Amino acid sequence: MNQSSLSHPSRRKFVGGLTVGLSGLMAASSVASAQGNAAIPATPTGRPEPKLEKKPTGPEAEKLGWAVVGLGDFAQGYALPALARASLSKPVALVSGSQDKLQTVGARYAIPESSFYAYDTMAKMRDNAEVAAVYIITPNSTHAELTIKALEAGKHVLCEKPMANSPAECQRMIDAAKAANRKLMVAYRVHWEPHNIRAKEMVDKGELGDVWFAASDHHRPLDPSLPRDEWRMKKAIAGGGSLVDIGVYSLNGLIWLLGEAPSRVAATMFSPPNDPRFAEVECTFSAQLVFPSGRRANISSGYDATKKRADLFGSKATVVLDPATEYEGNKLSVFSDKGVQEVKTKDGSEVQFTGEIDHFSQVIRENIPIKTPGEMGLRDVRLIEALYKAADAGQWVDLNPDMTVKGA
Repeated sequence: MNQSSLSHPSRRKFVGGLTVGLSGLMAASSVASAQGNAAIPATPTGRPEPKLEKKPTGPEAEKLGWAVVGLGDFAQGYALPALARASLSKPVALVSGSQDKLQTVGARYAIPESSFYAYDTMAKMRDNAEVAAVYIITPNSTHAELTIKALEAGKHVLCEKPMANSPAECQRMIDAAKAANRKLMVAYRVHWEPHNIRAKEMVDKGELGDVWFAASDHHRPLDPSLPRDEWRMKKAIAGGGSLVDIGVYSLNGLIWLLGEAPSRVAATMFSPPNDPRFAEVECTFSAQLVFPSGRRANISSGYDATKKRADLFGSKATVVLDPATEYEGNKLSVFSDKGVQEVKTKDGSEVQFTGEIDHFSQVIRENIPIKTPGEMGLRDVRLIEALYKAADAGQWVDLNPDMTVKGA
């Protein structure tokens, strides 16, 4: 056979070879069937439902309707896209103080103007039966007021972290949810992040051995030129500095991963002198935590570097989440006497958003327990308050099981 024949086989040769191939395949299928072996059927037939790698989204009509309150960077970049691709949830209403944002975002998600609301007209959502859940994504000082408005309008609420600026505000939110007979959840997304879930499983199954020490560090630059960071420099709005904003990931994450809350804390905080970003809030915060079991942990947060990491030191192995709480690209590594192994997960980090959202939709539909309820948010805000007291006093502070300060 010449080179031309190899490069340009005739249609006759191709069809002839295909016929022989199909005949052989069908004959082999018949033989395999006769011998009782599994084979690819030669004719159309109903086969068992396969185990899908990715569950398809449900019909739009069956998805739970959500309203998104606040149309800033996170809402437009992550929350709304997640709602659009979720299996059990969909965006059906928007709340903003900007008509331009309402028109632009509404057009993007085919949300009609009849489902646009301002912050002071949220009560009208009561008449919108399509809205079942409301996602609060606004500056911290507004969480309590807007959550209560949504609850009083008869809607269930997912509120971004931190839950509020004070334990008293958190309690008001919890009380309002009970009075309205509605669900209240705090958006701790990493409880649905695959690498964090795997690390939690390793701790719970004893794969790490005894874990007596842990550490977690969360730092990111604070950029006043970005609208999302302008309000974070104002204590009355943000409630505090880096501890409140990103240090809460370390606190909530370690409590979840270790399965216990601290009983004693000490802390320090620092801000570079003459830096206008930190006239009202701290730049760097560090703390030591002691747990009832005897475990110890160190945490740090900061507004002048980049790092989001968690380490769990076990007698059999150490796990490192680095990065631990990014929106995408998180990684889990295991260190042992056998070397270092990166643990792969079936799903990427981005599923944390749809997992969190669909969990709350499932909670509403099926009345199952909430993984990150309002009570968890209250606990964490109490702990933040205790840490600031420890830093101000420059001494150890003892805590009650509910994270209130002993003797206070």
